[in-house]
Amino acid sequence: MIQFIKGYADIGEGRFACEMGERFVLKQFACDPCRNIDEAKLKQRKEACEEAIRYAEEVVSGGGFGVVILDEVCNAAHHGLLDCARIVELIKRAPENVELVVTGRNAPPELIEVADYVTEMRSVRHPHEKGTPARRGIDY
Repeated sequence: MIQFIKGYADIGEGRFACEMGERFVLKQFACDPCRNIDEAKLKQRKEACEEAIRYAEEVVSGGGFGVVILDEVCNAAHHGLLDCARIVELIKRAPENVELVVTGRNAPPELIEVADYVTEMRSVRHPHEKGTPARRGIDY
C-alpha cells in the first residue's frame, strides 16, 4: 500500500501492516499528519506525491507484489498534487499479474475510463454530522 496523502502511524492501515509483517508493506509519503491541503504546504505535498508515484512506478513494474494499493491517489490528482495522466499511464502499463487498486474521492474521469472496476461510496448518515468525534478502531 502506497499512501499519497496520509503520513502518520496511528491509523488502521499502520496497525494492520504491523500485524501482517512482511505480507503487507505500507509506504507513506505525506509530509505531515494533516489531511488538509493548504497553500502553505502545497509545494511539499506535490513533492511527496511525485516521490510516491515514482515509487509506485518502480513497485508496479517490478512485479514483486500481486496487489498494489495507491491509497488516496484520486484525491492527490483532484487537488492538483499529481498529474492524472501519470496515474493513467501507470494503470495502462501495469503487468497482468499485478492488481492495481486506486482509492480516494473525486476520481478524475480519465481514471474512471481506464479502470476495470469503479465503486463510489457515499455516506447516507454518519455520526460526525451530529458532532460525534472519530472513534479509534471504528473511524480510524
